[in-house]
Amino acid sequence: MADVLSQSEIDALLSAISTGEMDANDLLKEEVEKKEKVYDFKRALRFSKDQFRSLTRIHENYARLLTNYFSTKLRTFVQISVASVDQLPYEEFVRSVPSLTILNVFEAAPLSGRMVMEVNPNIAYAMLDRVLGGMGDSFNKIDNLTEIESKLISQIFEDALEPYKDAWMNVYTIEPEMSDFEVNTQFLQIASPSETVVVISLQATVGEASGMINICLPHVTLEPIIPNLSMHQWMVESKKEVTPDDAKQIKRNVENAHVEVKAELGHATVTIGEFLDLMIDDVIPLKKGIDQPIDIKVGSELKYLGQPGLKNRHLAVQVLDVIEEGSEEE
Repeated sequence: MADVLSQSEIDALLSAISTGEMDANDLLKEEVEKKEKVYDFKRALRFSKDQFRSLTRIHENYARLLTNYFSTKLRTFVQISVASVDQLPYEEFVRSVPSLTILNVFEAAPLSGRMVMEVNPNIAYAMLDRVLGGMGDSFNKIDNLTEIESKLISQIFEDALEPYKDAWMNVYTIEPEMSDFEVNTQFLQIASPSETVVVISLQATVGEASGMINICLPHVTLEPIIPNLSMHQWMVESKKEVTPDDAKQIKRNVENAHVEVKAELGHATVTIGEFLDLMIDDVIPLKKGIDQPIDIKVGSELKYLGQPGLKNRHLAVQVLDVIEEGSEEE
C-alpha cells in the first residue's frame, strides 16, 4: 500500500518546490524509475505461481514419503524437507552443483525427456555406509568409486523412485525408471543450456550427515501436463461413472481375494494353575455341546454356523446357517 502523506508533510513539500529547494521534474523522474523493472530473458518464467504451488505440494508429499522410505531402509534417523523451489536456465543449474557429485538420471513415462536427482555425496555415502552395515559415517571418495559402490548407490535411489510415483498420483500417473548414473556433470545433458528447468531442493539429514538433494525437471518434459498443475484442476474431484466393465472387474478382483476361514469347535477357560498341572490323557471340556453347531468365522467375524465331518477322507465342515448382519447369534 502506498504511503499517505500528512497535511504538514504536503505543506513542507509544496514549500520546498516553491522555494526551488526541490524540482518537481526530479520527483516525476524518480517515480518513473521506480516503475521500471529489469527483465532477464535468459531466466524466462515459464511456470505460474499457481503451478509453482502445485509442484511444491507434490514434492512436500514426496519428502514425507522419502523420509519414511529411507528411515525404514537405513534404520536410522532420517529427515527430509523441501528447502526451495526455483525455475532457472539449465546451464545455471549445472553450474550450481559440484562438478563431481551423485547424479541419478531417470525418465517418467509417458512423459518424454529425462530428469535428474542430484544427491550431495555426504548424504549418498552415509546411506551407503548404513546399507553396508556401518554407523552411517559420511566420507567423500567420489573420484574413485568402485563398480560395486556405484551399483549400490544407484540401487538405493532407483528404489526411491517408487515414492515419487505415489507423490504424483493425484496429478498425473507416471512410471519413473532409472536410466543412467553419473558422477561428473560434464556428462550430464538432459536439456539445452537455455532451457528453463524447475529445481526442487530437498534438505536431507541422515544420522549425523546432512546435505541437499536437488531434483531437476525440464520445462519441455513437464509441458504436456502443465494444465494438470493448476490448483483448481488438482483440487476439483472429477466424478467418474462406473461402467459395466468396471463393475465386472471389481467383482472379479473381490472374488479372487483370499480370506481366512476357520471353524471353531468351541472354547474353554482354564487358570494358569490348571494349565501347568495338565497331564497326558487329561480332558479339557469345551463350552459347547456335541449337538450344538460350531462357529465358522471369516477373518475375525462370525459368518456361519456349521457341523464338522469328513469328505473324501478329509476333515470338512458343512454350513448349516448364515449369520445375517446384526444377528445376536453367538
